[in-house]
Amino acid sequence: MKTSAFLIALLSALLFGAATPISKPLLEVLTSYQLAGLLYLGAALGVLFLLIREKKFTYPWKMDRKNAFRLLGAILFGGVLGPLALLAGLKLASAASVSMWLNLELVATALIGHFFFKDHLTGKARIAVIGILLAAIILAAGEGLAGVKAGLLVMLACICWGIDNHLTALIDGITAAQSTFWKGLVAGSTNLVIGLVLAPFAGTIGTVAASLGLGVFSYGISILLYIVAAQQLGATRSQMIFSSAPFWGVLLSVILLGEEFTWKHGIAAVLFILSIFVLLQEQHMHRHTHVSQEHEHLHRHDDGHHDHNHSEPVTGWHVHGHMHRSITHAHPHWPDLHHRHEHLSNK
Repeated sequence: MKTSAFLIALLSALLFGAATPISKPLLEVLTSYQLAGLLYLGAALGVLFLLIREKKFTYPWKMDRKNAFRLLGAILFGGVLGPLALLAGLKLASAASVSMWLNLELVATALIGHFFFKDHLTGKARIAVIGILLAAIILAAGEGLAGVKAGLLVMLACICWGIDNHLTALIDGITAAQSTFWKGLVAGSTNLVIGLVLAPFAGTIGTVAASLGLGVFSYGISILLYIVAAQQLGATRSQMIFSSAPFWGVLLSVILLGEEFTWKHGIAAVLFILSIFVLLQEQHMHRHTHVSQEHEHLHRHDDGHHDHNHSEPVTGWHVHGHMHRSITHAHPHWPDLHHRHEHLSNK
């Protein structure tokens, strides 16, 4: 059981959930484009300290074509279109309502994963999805419709992030910090330039600092943690845990913005916790074959898939290019970088 990966995904959700209530007052001064740009530039700043520590820096144009297109797609859908749609919806509805709508990201990620990315779901995982969706329905029923237009915009954002989740989980040859940096730099610059062209900039130094700071934690460090979790758990499972972000958003909306917390929020939170517990009990094992391949990603040598040698002993997580030999075996596993295969049964 990858307990550490679950905790990483949960912390990522908490940081991201804080973005919605904190962004609400910033939108009174900045346009959606301007705020989205500053948030993602802040994301790039948030991972700079990790980039400095890394010995090797990979430029996207030097990546192989498949991973370069994955990164480009993640930037477009996750960094440019997703936040724009979310912030546009946030202008039309309360922070708590928008936070609840964000549960749709789980649905989008699961459906996209099932139909396009070979992301297999066992029976227990499906039960967990249903539990999380029930929690979302209870919350939505408690708050009422935030508005058709706002709901459609947030739904569009969730679809964009669902695509981004799967593309990001499959990227190798580049570290999580570098992926987050390029997404923040390119997407942030693009949205900020568009925002400055379309409307005058009314933000103060304090507003800019707050926006960048929010981006550092809620988008930079949060995205970095999510990538690490997604590469270990697979996009759909990590997204199940990340789907707690709306609940954190509701909680912080109550604390920071004075919005109401009802008994329906409490029931929804219990359902979510129970669903995650069911997910933790999931066991997925069948005989499968790994073809020989060479790639680069964060890994360790006690997972049964990385048995290559180093000139000097290495323990814990590390990154470098390495070769996998062809092997056929059976063991409990997740749909991570090494387990994207077809299934002949639902074992």
